[in-house]
Amino acid sequence: MGRANRRGGKGGRGGKARGPRTDPEGGDAATGRTDLIEKMDMHNERFSRYYKMQKLFGDTGTVAVEGAVVLGAEVEGAKAEGEAEMEADKPEGEKEEEESGEFEEMLSAFRRHLPTTFRIAGSRMTVHSLNKTIADVHVPGLNDVVFEGERIPPPVRIDWYPDGCAWQFNVPKKVLRKQPQFKKFHSFLVFETEVGNISRQEAVSMIPPLFLDVEPHHKVMDMCAAPGSKTAQILEALHAQDTSTSSSIPSGVLIANDSDNKRTHLLIHQSARLPSPALMVTNLDASNYPAIRVPRQTADGKPVPGKMDTLLFDRILCDVPCSGDGTMRKNIGIWKSWQPMDGNGLHILQTRILQRGMKMLAPNGRIVYSTCSLNPVENEAVIAAALKANPEFHLVDPSAHLPALHRRPGLHTWLPSIDRTATTFVPTYDALMASTTIDANTKARFVRSQWPPSAEEAKEMQLERCMRIYPHLQDTGGFFVAVLERKGEPSGAAVAPSSAASDSATATTDESATRKRQVPSEEEDVPESKRARIEDAEMDTTTSIPADSSIAAASVAALEEEGDAEMKIEAVDSTSATPDEVSAAPSPSDEAGPSKKDAGEKKVGGHNKKKKGDAGEFKENPYHYLPEDHPLVKTCLARLQILPTFPSSTLLVRNPPDQPIRSLYLSNTLVRSIIGNNSYQKLRLTAAGTKIFTKQEGGRKDKEEGVSAQYRILGEGLPVVLPFVREDAVLKGDLGVLRVFLESYYPLVRNFDEAFREQIERAARERAAMFGEEKEGGEAEEGTGSMVVRFSAEERDGVVLTHDLVLPIWKSSVSLSLMIDKKAKSALSLRLFGEDLMAKVTKTEGDGSGKKPEADIPVLDAADAAEIETEETSAIVEEN
Repeated sequence: MGRANRRGGKGGRGGKARGPRTDPEGGDAATGRTDLIEKMDMHNERFSRYYKMQKLFGDTGTVAVEGAVVLGAEVEGAKAEGEAEMEADKPEGEKEEEESGEFEEMLSAFRRHLPTTFRIAGSRMTVHSLNKTIADVHVPGLNDVVFEGERIPPPVRIDWYPDGCAWQFNVPKKVLRKQPQFKKFHSFLVFETEVGNISRQEAVSMIPPLFLDVEPHHKVMDMCAAPGSKTAQILEALHAQDTSTSSSIPSGVLIANDSDNKRTHLLIHQSARLPSPALMVTNLDASNYPAIRVPRQTADGKPVPGKMDTLLFDRILCDVPCSGDGTMRKNIGIWKSWQPMDGNGLHILQTRILQRGMKMLAPNGRIVYSTCSLNPVENEAVIAAALKANPEFHLVDPSAHLPALHRRPGLHTWLPSIDRTATTFVPTYDALMASTTIDANTKARFVRSQWPPSAEEAKEMQLERCMRIYPHLQDTGGFFVAVLERKGEPSGAAVAPSSAASDSATATTDESATRKRQVPSEEEDVPESKRARIEDAEMDTTTSIPADSSIAAASVAALEEEGDAEMKIEAVDSTSATPDEVSAAPSPSDEAGPSKKDAGEKKVGGHNKKKKGDAGEFKENPYHYLPEDHPLVKTCLARLQILPTFPSSTLLVRNPPDQPIRSLYLSNTLVRSIIGNNSYQKLRLTAAGTKIFTKQEGGRKDKEEGVSAQYRILGEGLPVVLPFVREDAVLKGDLGVLRVFLESYYPLVRNFDEAFREQIERAARERAAMFGEEKEGGEAEEGTGSMVVRFSAEERDGVVLTHDLVLPIWKSSVSLSLMIDKKAKSALSLRLFGEDLMAKVTKTEGDGSGKKPEADIPVLDAADAAEIETEETSAIVEEN
């Protein structure tokens, strides 16, 4: 989904400004709110005029749209060219005829505050537990809240979200700051969000992943993934078989991609909420994503020696960059800056991204296209162009899924505007090309696919199956979603664009190439956040969308480049045992990755421009898989008491060869296959798998390197590792033990009750004996290292732990440390004990003397702190 325009400026070019309807005190009469939104000029005549012309709600009758002129044709709701002056002479009352009631409802909703929405994240059992806490503990105390004489509505469930695990509330900020019950609830949400148990996400943004219908075995691509909220939803679906104390290792994969290097790192941080061995993050142009090669497999999953296939995906999310006018309730700057060319400038890029996704989809696969825009040029026009070029696809009827979600059908017809003021509309592309009043530079900015298909084509495509979400329907933002499925292999007709789409983004013709050379070098007046992408779209209009045969050929080219030309590459589903061979010339847009020059710069208007957010040359370290018999692997697993069934063949590292191993990651076998058979530089692989072990820094023995180094289990990796930890090595704790951990950073072993203390000492003796760390006489000298504690569900002194809680700790010589970050500890403390026990704790306290209790206590440097900060720590729970 595109990020909206944040550029400001007074008034705007849409005409006379008109402010929002407010009460005498300056607040919103509909909500009573007096925040920033009521101080904005929430009217844009360009926006109103443009969308009235689109007849979003099937308006009938003659509704005059003031200022709209249609070039060379009579169109209901507008004046043909030359009639605008006649309209100006009419009385005021005749010029402003009755507008559509629903259109006014939509505008009124856009002027109101967007409610705060969130969903419960994590495994199903965790979600159920936390959702029950919200419903049974917090909401009852918010039902009858009165603030400054007005009743404040409590949080309510979003009724269309599965299992009622998403909520919304709409209260002023001053209520959250000053009203005690809401202040407590807000603090609860903040802490749970910081540790990853709650995802603050706009309601409509939750919709696309729900229509993907992801299962754990699926191969999934998220083409434009940052910032990552939808990626997290997909990960949750991949891990649907998880329990809350342990995580499954899905056989599928999720490749999350974003073209902006900086945003990929935000994506990685967001996805850390649900660590997955099945996740890969790449940094590529989605419209030119390279083919991925994997070894061919037989029907029973055995590799075919010397044979490679192109990986095709079962599910693809195509949440493309867009103009973002559906987000005006939160990005209020769009009220001033919106103009039609925002969407016009993105149409080509959006079409290219969708069609590239369609070429990567497996037969019977599903792709979901979405934007946060209402503009049909960014929505139905893109879908229509893609369906024309790919007849093996069809739109899915979504009416039976999420029946409580209110939606409107997709449009069959629309009317593009060719200027920034939304005053000139053109009924057809041919009319634009034939006009003698429109200059060549303007004509060069448009392609045929921006106009609607014929009535017969629109009916055959079933464009009404697209979903339009409007803000007045269920108090949300604006959104567009279309679900497409592929039936069978691509036909020959899908390779070459049809004549009707010869000027679309999918075509390479002499006419379009000639027109693109006429594009002036000055920049469009477009959203700042989208400028780089729009420039790419304008400069690449003539780039062909690759055919399926060229996907295979691109893999051939990649193999030849790396000296593996003897292998035959075939564009088939990777699960097929008897694919047909394909031979074709490689397509430039399908080669595996950008060149170093193209990665950092785009030449626009004769000048080299640095792409915003692009880091230029790819500088990430590669991943390397360690042999199962690697000494460090064997020693690490033995110290951490990991069972032999642990999948050590998929342990990987990312350190330079001349540096000691600091962290170990775990992937599944499919991720290993992808990494092992593709250039990480061409994929621009930013992250893969999940970090599970890290070298413990700071202690006397921890300074050792190589096989003697001490490693600990990370909180984020514990759910994956836990099923492989020896059951007798998991310590047992209770609420009293947990409270001691939360009241101190480094509680001394002697501060715990006798039962827990005996477990610690016994584990330390066993570890010391195992690794020769004993004093004379058998007394344990060290026995330090990483341990795991299971806190059993119980009720004690009014505190209820409704589910088991499994957390990592570190054992030093005389003290222990709970290895989760301070925010996670505070969230856990608030949830269980009703107070933040960490509030008065300092990192220097230990035994009350103000000094650290010992030299070998874990000392966190900046890198360690960053690791722990992103760990998923308080969601490792299990229902009894």
